[in-house]
Amino acid sequence: MIWVLGCRGMLGSQLCELFQKNKLSYTGTGSEVDVTDFSELENFADKLESNSGSKIDFIVNCSAYTAVDKAEDEKESAQKINSAGPFNLARIAEKKGAAIIHISTDYVFDGNAIQPILETEKKSPASVYGKTKASGEDNIISSTQRYYILRTAWLYGFYGKNFVYTMTKAMNSRESVKVVCDQKGTPTNCSTLAQVIFEICSKKTVPYGIYNVTDAGQTTWFDFCREIYSLGTKYGRISNNCAINSCTTDEYPVKAKRPAYSVLDTSKIQSALNIKLPDWKLSLEDFIKDERFSVK
Repeated sequence: MIWVLGCRGMLGSQLCELFQKNKLSYTGTGSEVDVTDFSELENFADKLESNSGSKIDFIVNCSAYTAVDKAEDEKESAQKINSAGPFNLARIAEKKGAAIIHISTDYVFDGNAIQPILETEKKSPASVYGKTKASGEDNIISSTQRYYILRTAWLYGFYGKNFVYTMTKAMNSRESVKVVCDQKGTPTNCSTLAQVIFEICSKKTVPYGIYNVTDAGQTTWFDFCREIYSLGTKYGRISNNCAINSCTTDEYPVKAKRPAYSVLDTSKIQSALNIKLPDWKLSLEDFIKDERFSVK
């Protein structure tokens, strides 16, 4: 049995859809279970196994504090959810003999790399969000050997706020938008990450460890936005003429420092699962033309 935490979030929702579609036994929880409360988690896990008569094989942690800029002011909240939460779940997993699958981020790096970043690269987060996520990784590693830490980047999905929805809405209502052109990374469809998690849970033979999981290729936020506009127009998601202008990071100040370069090397997970991750442009097209696409 699989326990998915954060089941109503952007990734968790799609993951549970995938599990249900493929008849994989799972239980999804959201805000009704507090990841920062060890006793509450332990009691829930005990009841879950008792009521179902099944052992928990995987704990999938899709819960996270992801408000990158707000984290600079809400350090304690970010720390509790991103660091203490994974620590609690890793201890539960160790007690139950389960494996923990935890979602991490490119923000554990400072963005000064010049080539795709390997899992073995030393962490050097430059923001509160990045530091709390790095701490969460460390807490898991110190608590259990049965872990999969999946680092991803530039994630978007059907159920929740994300860059694709934000820009689609903006380009439908404005004459122009301005997007940074000097930050490079890889847009990643939640469907790609959910499929990787599904494969890990299904095969049960993937070596434990840290893995990078993104779609293939790399781009800038500016060119990502231009592709959204092109595909959005093609599939009738955008019906407005909107100019897309570029700017530098310095011209678009925010509280939290963003990595200038956060392209992750994904060769390890592709080898472990014997798969080829899709190109980010193809994943974006699949997302925009899908019937689940809905900008509110």
